[in-house]
Amino acid sequence: MLLSALEKLPSLRGAEERVRFLIRARTLRAPSPYPHSVLQEIRREAGLRHARTFALTEHACASGLLAVEVAGMLLEEEGDPEALALILTGEKALTRETQFVPGVGTTGEATAAVLVAASGTRDRVRGFATRTVSTGHPKMVMTPEAARAFRGMYADVLTEVIGEAVDAAGRTMDEIALVLPHNVNRVAWTKLADRLGTRTERVLLDNVPRTGHCFGADPFVNYVTACELGRLRPGDHYLMVAVGLGACFAAMVVEH
Repeated sequence: MLLSALEKLPSLRGAEERVRFLIRARTLRAPSPYPHSVLQEIRREAGLRHARTFALTEHACASGLLAVEVAGMLLEEEGDPEALALILTGEKALTRETQFVPGVGTTGEATAAVLVAASGTRDRVRGFATRTVSTGHPKMVMTPEAARAFRGMYADVLTEVIGEAVDAAGRTMDEIALVLPHNVNRVAWTKLADRLGTRTERVLLDNVPRTGHCFGADPFVNYVTACELGRLRPGDHYLMVAVGLGACFAAMVVEH
């Protein structure tokens, strides 16, 4: 699955030697038995011989957006304008516990490959915000008490984090052309859109019934769909949103 995502990333072809960081943004902490490393296999298969490899896991499904921010900081420190970072996110839903989130939604299997540079003329990150709030139970399957705490804080904290990202970008919600959400369910996003003061039509919900919630890959899968549907024009600002159980909230404003 990871290699298939790389094969659909044309800007990587011929640029393998420039990749300095290979980052796997995971929701699941241990997707394969120790000491087997899928990431090292990818590094060899893809010819990324100069890439330092590591994983980000503790933000769960919000790890993908965090990885973009981390990649930008690492590339800035690298100081080489030609250097790139490659992010891989998305999982296999191998167990009953990972195939659905009780009372929330169904999960799907997908991966996304994201190529990051410190600067350039493509999609540019304009604002990012993240917040971690403990529910007292940081496991994949939360206790009923932790789940109630998570549901109780969800809308308030996510609204605040989105506001922080939009403010950091120097924009207002009225200037956000499209929201690329995590694909948990339609009901949650219909309510949140009203709370944010934006129309539900500006939230890309096409993939909720098609793919389900694909862990950390959701915002990036939705980006590809948005481009295919012609929903983004040059100069548009869009908002990527993700939430990880535990609970981690992330929002990123990007200029297309």
